Amino acid sequence: MFEKIWSLKLPEKITKNRVLNWVGKGSLIFMLTWFARLATSDLALAADPSGAGTLAENPAASVDYVWVIICAALVFLMQAGFAMVEGGFCRRKNTANLMMKNLMDFCMTSLSYLAVGFAFMFGASKAGIIGTSGWFLLGEAYDVNTYLLFVFQVMFAATAATIVAGAVAERIKWKAYFIYSIVVGAVIYPIYGHWVWGGGWLSTLPFGAGHLDFAGSGAVHMLGGFVGLAGAMVLGPRFGKYVNGKPRAIPGHSISLATLGAFLLWFGWFGFNAGSTLAASELRISIIATTTTMSAAAGAFTAMLFTWIKNKKPDVGMAINGSLAGLVAITAGCAWVQGWSAVVIGAIAGVLVVLGVYFFDKIGIDDPVGAVSVHGINGIWGLLAVGIFADGTYGIYTTEAPRVIGLLYGGGWGQLAAQGIGAAVCFGWALGLGLLTFKIMDKLMGIRVSPQDELKGLDISEHGTNAYPGLPYTEV
Repeated sequence: MFEKIWSLKLPEKITKNRVLNWVGKGSLIFMLTWFARLATSDLALAADPSGAGTLAENPAASVDYVWVIICAALVFLMQAGFAMVEGGFCRRKNTANLMMKNLMDFCMTSLSYLAVGFAFMFGASKAGIIGTSGWFLLGEAYDVNTYLLFVFQVMFAATAATIVAGAVAERIKWKAYFIYSIVVGAVIYPIYGHWVWGGGWLSTLPFGAGHLDFAGSGAVHMLGGFVGLAGAMVLGPRFGKYVNGKPRAIPGHSISLATLGAFLLWFGWFGFNAGSTLAASELRISIIATTTTMSAAAGAFTAMLFTWIKNKKPDVGMAINGSLAGLVAITAGCAWVQGWSAVVIGAIAGVLVVLGVYFFDKIGIDDPVGAVSVHGINGIWGLLAVGIFADGTYGIYTTEAPRVIGLLYGGGWGQLAAQGIGAAVCFGWALGLGLLTFKIMDKLMGIRVSPQDELKGLDISEHGTNAYPGLPYTEV
């Protein structure tokens, strides 16, 4: 099945000049439309951003604002975590390239999310499919509450984008990655996010309490993981990964950096999950923080134990990915499950990530850091876990009813069905649009560096720099 998908050819009629012509005309129309709108708008009086109304209605609002902004900063720190994990798990000749990708995918995703993505995600819903208002945070979107939501959500958009860097590492052209990150922030993440968090159709499914994803096992991690899978499929494996058809391990250059990255991600995840209450007054944050850390601990333990039993030695890299798998898996249900459930969810995630890495290696998909297994596979598991372990003590993102009840607590199959539908839609959306994006770019400009540049290292060939001056690049 995978061979058929990644061998797809775009129609010959789609030529480079024709696509560039379309893009040029579309961009010109877009720019003229927006300049006309800006010229006829009274930007200064679009709305009152002072927040006076907010404080009058809720004197404690400032505490919630500080809470959300601090949590947004914690999620931003996760960018450093991803950079360290990806850099450590890859060869030193590609380190600067990976640092550049993690820096610029945040920047480009943020800009495209500001321009159109946030409006697609949280604007007035059209048939539950897409938002249609709030472009560039203009008009009624110029409001302190909207800006607060934006600064938190833009961190999530950037996280979804940066996940892909690990799956396509060490062989993708810089300009292709640059373009891809814009597409994620403008289209792929926000439209699916609208379906889940923006009042879209998945959140209103007539099963259980509708499809639920508290902090993004599906909307962020699964989505990023399977877009990464699409990129890896189109790119093909790195040189030297397969010898006579059998996968060969290509060790990263610094397990120390990778471990530091894991701790930074774990730390930032407290903001990712607990901050998704969007209010310090939601005392459920204590449960969320506890379930988050217990799932990560269990994931690291079972991944370590699995490799220790299988290979007679505990694998450090797999233990690192096990902790991240536990974090991904608990993200959807962190507010709805008990501590013991979080341990079970994380323990299963730790095993799934190891099996996932072995599976993708076996079928010829080269994922240098295990991003698809960590985020994609365990994003699915995290969504399904809500339909199994939700204990009925918390409502739909708030303390208010209706309660979210999973299969083990007498909720029947409804919630699990809603979670399964959402997971299937996320898989199809992320993989489908990912393949379309990477295929079009590959058709127009080629997305893989030349064999010579890959062997030389992307630091020198793409950026003309050396992450470790004085050390020769002798790796292959």
